[in-house]
Amino acid sequence: MPAPTVAEASPAGPTYTIGELAREFDLTTRAIRFYEDCGLIAPQRRGRNRVYTARDRTRLKLTLRGKRLGLTLSEVKEIVDMYESPRDTLPQLKRFLAVLAAHRSQLEQQMADLNATLDEVRAHEKEARRLLAEGEKRRA
Repeated sequence: MPAPTVAEASPAGPTYTIGELAREFDLTTRAIRFYEDCGLIAPQRRGRNRVYTARDRTRLKLTLRGKRLGLTLSEVKEIVDMYESPRDTLPQLKRFLAVLAAHRSQLEQQMADLNATLDEVRAHEKEARRLLAEGEKRRA
């Protein structure tokens, strides 16, 4: 985690500039502003500058993790928002498991489709090699 520079550490904890977060997570500042527009992060303003808190940094990290899992931004937002609520965590965990199960099912179907396509490609390659070998035998 980078040490806060432009945005000084506050009594509530460290703060970060948009550039610091962009460098840390290898994102463009435009991507971070997009996540802000989606309601995933909500920086404070200091004049014209955005000031991101440790909470924003964590939400950004969770957003990127969710994206890597293939979740939609609305699914990520729903899950991250649930974890910030002070309510009972059992419904939150059940919803998270439901989202993960649906996503896993989708990935498994995609994998089955890819395996079927690969089998078809292999069959075409085998047939093309056979035809090529026959053609080369006739020429010889």
